[in-house]
Amino acid sequence: MQANNKIEISIESKKDKYNYISKTLIKFKYQIERKKNKTIIKKFLIKITGYSFKQMKRLIQKQKAGKLLISLKLAQSNRKRFIKKYYPSDIALLIKTDSVHRCVNGNATKTIMEREFDIFNKIEYKNISEISVSHLYNIRNKSRQYQTSEALFYTKTQATPVNIGERRKPQPDGKCGYLRVDSVHQGDRDKKKGVYHINIVDEVTQWEIVGCVEGISDYFLEPLLEDLLKQFPYKIVNFHSDNGSEYINKTVEKILNRLMIKQTKSRSRKTNDNALVESKNGSVIRKHIGRNYIHKKYAKTINNFYQKYFNTYLNYHRVCAFPIDVVDKKGKIKKTYPKENYMTPYDKLKLLKKVNLKENISFDILDKIAYDKSDNDFAEEMKKVKIKLFTSFNS
Repeated sequence: MQANNKIEISIESKKDKYNYISKTLIKFKYQIERKKNKTIIKKFLIKITGYSFKQMKRLIQKQKAGKLLISLKLAQSNRKRFIKKYYPSDIALLIKTDSVHRCVNGNATKTIMEREFDIFNKIEYKNISEISVSHLYNIRNKSRQYQTSEALFYTKTQATPVNIGERRKPQPDGKCGYLRVDSVHQGDRDKKKGVYHINIVDEVTQWEIVGCVEGISDYFLEPLLEDLLKQFPYKIVNFHSDNGSEYINKTVEKILNRLMIKQTKSRSRKTNDNALVESKNGSVIRKHIGRNYIHKKYAKTINNFYQKYFNTYLNYHRVCAFPIDVVDKKGKIKKTYPKENYMTPYDKLKLLKKVNLKENISFDILDKIAYDKSDNDFAEEMKKVKIKLFTSFNS
């Protein structure tokens, strides 16, 4: 016999399994074997009988005490058994059905097997086609034959609820401090991820702070988020994101709780909940940074550019449109953008009735930043620095 030939042994009855375990342990003198050889014998018996590791350990202990075959006789004499109806050949047909149809629901699976017997005259499906839907799920969940089959890989993944953040749309009521956040990925190349831009926008003032990071794991995001929140000149009330795991996690929750900031997340099938920051992703980040791949080693350099030039330009020198809600004759709300509502985020901030500025920050200090250079002069300076930045990427 060649060494690469496989020998398959199938033992179905419990009596035969117990007898085989007993004879094997006696034959190989299990009790006096070394630990390494015991493990080999144990794995061999698990493979032949189909028992779990824990069950096999219990049976070996019974064999040592001389009670393995005695326990089998007692169990067979006292136990009340139902008549076995579905055999491994029937379960194999269920596995085949679930594999090719990618595990549809119980009623659909039963109907398919009934059609196999009634319409397509496949006699082997007669027995399994009579199965109840509830017992079909019993086999899917408990049968060892099914659990080790390829059909298991097609089962639907169950959603895991995460009790972090409240699922609702924030209502700022004309007050600043209600932030929207989103991530922008700067493309892939050769299966390697580029940098990530973190975009945070205030809903009322459109005050925008952008950061750059190598990855969106907790290791990179935790220090960056704290730094971005510090760059806002006023106190933050609410932090709103979509349902992505980069923001709905314990690390972000810990940061926001420490800063006394309420966390909310977007609702299901409500695409406008985070629309403001998503529109800024295209009109600001994509327009200025583009869509081409940027290696993650430049993340720190880009983040420094954002802090020194880009964020100042966005909030003090870039004009934004602020909408007004108008109700038409049919009762529909439409947004209009009158000429007088085009202004910078800083100008909008100054128009608000009540602003909770942070300590050591006043409008006099902010005025010096806003009016130190004209909009065009600062934008031109920012553009020159940006060109040097992109030149360093190309080089």
